[in-house]
Amino acid sequence: MSLLDRLERIFGRLAVPNLSLYLVIGQVFVLLSALLGLLDLSYFVLRSELALHGEWWRLITMIFMPPPPGMFGYVFVAFAWYMFFLMGGALEGYWGEFRYNLFVFTGYALTVAVAFITPYAPTTNLFIAGSVFLAFAWLNPDFELAIFFILPVKIKWLALITWIANAYYFFTGSWPLRLQILASVGNFLLFFSRDIVQTMRYRKRVMATSATRFAAANAEPEARHRCHVCGKTDLTNPEMDFRYCSKCAGDECYCPDHIFTHVHVPAKSEAAKK
Repeated sequence: MSLLDRLERIFGRLAVPNLSLYLVIGQVFVLLSALLGLLDLSYFVLRSELALHGEWWRLITMIFMPPPPGMFGYVFVAFAWYMFFLMGGALEGYWGEFRYNLFVFTGYALTVAVAFITPYAPTTNLFIAGSVFLAFAWLNPDFELAIFFILPVKIKWLALITWIANAYYFFTGSWPLRLQILASVGNFLLFFSRDIVQTMRYRKRVMATSATRFAAANAEPEARHRCHVCGKTDLTNPEMDFRYCSKCAGDECYCPDHIFTHVHVPAKSEAAKK
């Protein structure tokens, strides 16, 4: 029994069903309250230095921080919520409630942990949601999204863009940003490293098999008959009638030009006597 199976047997009853739905509902409530002036979104950004000085609730409220509007405004926010609900629900259906809960809260715990390394930098849940997207894309690479509701794109290409963006921001961004990326990537690798290794091994075997078949298909065929004197073969001279000499040791083959004019090949014992 694997470690995850043992953990599920012990703590499975504590898993929250429909976790993605509750997270989206919480973020919708926070955003609407902020738009009505009832809440300040700055209180939902984790600053570990403030958490250590009494604002411990930031450790919890951070996960309910709604996505930033970006250049497309709140239409993008609604789309982000829809995608998180869709992909989170698919992962929960694939893994089960406990493992999906463990994936989300492991990403949350790693993000909180790295926040204390840079206590004065703000930390959000953006990369936690990103790890859910990458997990869904890994399990469903051919799933199609309609960009701008028109252009169908397979999610594996969007995931590739996300990995490239993560790499870019990791090498060019600040240390707090790098640590948040490491937390989300670490969470992904904790759950998918075994699958990645097995996939790489499988692809390596497929490439080796394909290379062997290609080499066999393009290899030159071997000649069935080769003249012992001049080296002509049934491939270089298919019109010739090759024959074998019964008086030669070793069953030697000859072309029509040398079948009657060659010197017989003696047996090894006779050659040694001479």
